[in-house]
Amino acid sequence: MTKGTTLLGFGHAVPDRRVPNEEIEARLGLGPGWIARRTGILERRWAAPEDTLSDLAAAAGRMALTEAEGQGLAPKSIGLTLLATSTPDHLLPPSAPLVAHKLGLSGCGAVDLAGACGGFLYALVMAEAFTRTSGTPALVIAANLLSRRINPAERASCVLFADAAGAVVVAPSPRAEAGVLSAHLASDGAGYGLIQVPAGGSSRPFAPGVPVEDTRMTITDGQAVFVEAVRLMSDSARHALVRAGLEAQQIHHFVPHQANARLMNAVAHALGIPGSKVLSSVAQFGNSSAATIPLTLSLAHRNRPFRLGETLLMSAAGAGLTGGACVLRL
Repeated sequence: MTKGTTLLGFGHAVPDRRVPNEEIEARLGLGPGWIARRTGILERRWAAPEDTLSDLAAAAGRMALTEAEGQGLAPKSIGLTLLATSTPDHLLPPSAPLVAHKLGLSGCGAVDLAGACGGFLYALVMAEAFTRTSGTPALVIAANLLSRRINPAERASCVLFADAAGAVVVAPSPRAEAGVLSAHLASDGAGYGLIQVPAGGSSRPFAPGVPVEDTRMTITDGQAVFVEAVRLMSDSARHALVRAGLEAQQIHHFVPHQANARLMNAVAHALGIPGSKVLSSVAQFGNSSAATIPLTLSLAHRNRPFRLGETLLMSAAGAGLTGGACVLRL
């Protein structure tokens, strides 16, 4: 069994098309600055018609693998690829085997995880456990094309959601103190219907006469989503910090799910974490659900590489309700 783990590579990918707030505000009849004041988002990326989820995920994975290869990891040594997504290429089969194939990793295990906004944290915790027990590196990718799930007439969702992918390579480390120090995963099915795509599952399958709006994402109560997400993210983070034996002030970087700036600020405030420690990408890239945390990690790492021994706190919550938090030492 390996002593510890490390994040040996970071990657991200976004579509070329920038969608500024002005474009959405004009279509919805909103005043200038309405979106920025309420969400902190200035623009987001939306995919072109020819773009696919698997291509975007593979691009992020390729960047992470290239960095890891530069540090001595052979891509062929990857034993598991986990893809956290709510927008796979098809409902069946899973997209992860296709992504692994595009990356030349066809021999490794590969599976999708449908964890909504918390999907990356779930995938990271599972991949880290796999690497610790097997001594084999894993690739974790989170990717979404949420522009294809937006109801363009629903203000609550179309001002927030975006397309992006982020990835990390989890590798064995001889340093026992490195890797996931603690995790707290949580759910609250009482909020199951707060964010949903009403039709297309087995309980209400696609059929003639199903309105197209029912095949797109809807937020039934935005205020309830905000309150419950802040609660779940804050509580999960507190539990993870206690299990790690750390105070919030000892964290070097806090990486919350980038739902919107107001929610991120509320969680940081609840935990007593100053804004200077909060890593954010929401202004330029919006809310891409599970992809926001690894996207933000990769962007921050390229701006100023993470240092050995730094400690990250990550927390997320989303549809389900499902989410959690983990503490990780680099």
